[in-house]
Amino acid sequence: MNGQPPRGLFVTGTDTAVGKTYVAALIARQLATAGRRVGVYKPVASGCLVSPKNMASEGRLMSDDALQLWQAAGRPGEFERVCPQCFAAPLSPPRAARAEGRTIDRALLRSGLNFWSATHEILIIEGAGGLLAPASDEDSMADLAADFGFPMIVVSANRLGTINHTLLTLAVAASRKLKVAAVVLNDLSEDSADLSRSSNFADLKLLIGQLPLISLSAGGQTFTPAIDWQRVLENALG
Repeated sequence: MNGQPPRGLFVTGTDTAVGKTYVAALIARQLATAGRRVGVYKPVASGCLVSPKNMASEGRLMSDDALQLWQAAGRPGEFERVCPQCFAAPLSPPRAARAEGRTIDRALLRSGLNFWSATHEILIIEGAGGLLAPASDEDSMADLAADFGFPMIVVSANRLGTINHTLLTLAVAASRKLKVAAVVLNDLSEDSADLSRSSNFADLKLLIGQLPLISLSAGGQTFTPAIDWQRVLENALG
């Protein structure tokens, strides 16, 4: 680490199920393949399943998103540290916690990152839902992003309505003084009936100005244009 604090990216989305995990995993894999020591962290997750027998966390709740991130980064550290707060119900994290008679540990939401920052040079953090989704009864994902202090990657689904969703997310980020490094327009399907899929990129490009806009095809493994995420991170940090 050479005494330098780790750098990182906070991956958020314009909504749930827009491909945050897929994009975050691709970024982590690209950086790890380039020889970077990549740490991955998801502060909290709901809709979790019981770990299979071949996992060290057998019998406990496990976030599949966290597993994808961990595998993409080359299985660094201890898997259980990727997402230390997991809940079963497919609801907001605080409501899912209440369904189990539990509460979100607000301190752990933040301190859980320390394990990764101590030994990794680049951190990829994935939020849950969008920026204003609740992380606890008192915190939104935007609050966590602000506390972590890393530039954000906003993942937006390439479908009808994405222009409004993307601009609203960017407006929230600006109102909270959160730095956005890039927007990824993620093509979740090849639905030819959705005519907006062919024009959303061009329309967003005009509306978001100099902010980097990146396209990802349905099931794609590479970004268009090709992206050096280390450079994106450095540019975002100025």
